Amino acid sequence: MKKIVALFCFVANVQAVFAQNLNVNSIIQKITAEKDNDKKVDLIATVYKAELNNNPSFVIEMGLKLLKQSQLDNNLIEASSAYSFLGHGYRLLGNNIKGLEYHHKAIALAESSGNFSLLAIAENQIGHIYKDREEYDKSIQFYQSSLTNAEKGTIEKIRSWPMLNLSSVYLSMDKLDSSLKYAQRGYEIDLRFDLPNLIFTFLNLGGVQSKSGNVQLAISYYDMALKEAQGTSFIRYLNMTYTGIAQHYQRFKQTDSCELYAKKAIAAVTNTSFFYLSNKPAQLLTDIYEKTNCDSTLKYAKVLKIANDSLTSSKANQQIQLMTIEEDLRQQELAVEKIKKEKQRKQNIQYALIALGIITFIISFLLLSRRHITNTKLIQFLGVVALLLVFEFLNLLLHPFLERITHHSPVLILLALVCIAALLVPLHHKLEKWATHKLVEKNKAIRLASAKKTIEELEK
Repeated sequence: MKKIVALFCFVANVQAVFAQNLNVNSIIQKITAEKDNDKKVDLIATVYKAELNNNPSFVIEMGLKLLKQSQLDNNLIEASSAYSFLGHGYRLLGNNIKGLEYHHKAIALAESSGNFSLLAIAENQIGHIYKDREEYDKSIQFYQSSLTNAEKGTIEKIRSWPMLNLSSVYLSMDKLDSSLKYAQRGYEIDLRFDLPNLIFTFLNLGGVQSKSGNVQLAISYYDMALKEAQGTSFIRYLNMTYTGIAQHYQRFKQTDSCELYAKKAIAAVTNTSFFYLSNKPAQLLTDIYEKTNCDSTLKYAKVLKIANDSLTSSKANQQIQLMTIEEDLRQQELAVEKIKKEKQRKQNIQYALIALGIITFIISFLLLSRRHITNTKLIQFLGVVALLLVFEFLNLLLHPFLERITHHSPVLILLALVCIAALLVPLHHKLEKWATHKLVEKNKAIRLASAKKTIEELEK
């Protein structure tokens, strides 16, 4: 009988694994089959559900397979999304260093793709790491940028993501008005698109009302969050909900209720990859037992230390700071490069307008000189002006090229300009003489023909 039960369990596990692999492959097949970039990003956005946040191994598997496919397709959107999945998966495991490394790659590729919605997703995901580490200024920077890009993009439903995350950050900073504003805006979008995951929204709203002193309203929101989380496998959200309720009761000096929910929060993630989320409830319990129960204080202080070490060890802090500095430098370089490109674009437009002006001037001069311009000296003067414009324009175009090949050496630039002048000046004189001579002769012929015609008319 035992062998039969063991065999049944083994088959069930194999089927579960196979089903999960089939699901990953099915999702990737849909993403890669879509040719429209915005629709492809929309498909990727639908993968980010509550189930995804509960299964780091699934997220990492998704990222690895999508990355492999992106290399076959040579597709920037798929590659950026793959790195976002990988970064999110490692962040869920508590490995912020590896998560940050992948998120930086995701942002760089999203910028290259030019897809605003994709960039919004990548920036939103990297903001989580700084939020978890309580580096709120940095997380706000990424969430605000994500919101800006989401509003530029075509996928409206992802606009609620940075809004709800900003609400959470401002709540932690006790900026309740800002937190409430973003929570309500995000909630409205989620309701409009019938998005299923409202746990995070209810937690933010409950936190705002709790800190505002509205006890009953806060409990109502926490109950709604708990109702959404209970009965599901979302142990991460269950931990966050229990922690939020425990903090609420601590705020109002209800120690027994605080202790109860803090223990539930720890129990929800014990023996899971989310154990690092025990840090906040463990801190609450340590504070409760500090003066009453030495054994319990020691027990939860140990839990707190283990949970914090995975997130905030000195080595991890140094690596993350270094990676953050490198990303900041990259962003500064991109900003400088953007300014250079804008300057070059304006310069190219000016060159095009100058060229168009010169061509228009020459054509007008040639047309008018046939009949309307009869003064020989004026023809010679305008001919010289036209030729000067042409040669000076050529000199203007050649000058940046000379600076590049001579590496801005004044001596070499001078020698190059002298050589060009040695070629252009004789050519300039010959063309000037030829052009003005032809035009003057042409003008004289026209005038002579006109005079002959006048005489013939008079003789008749």
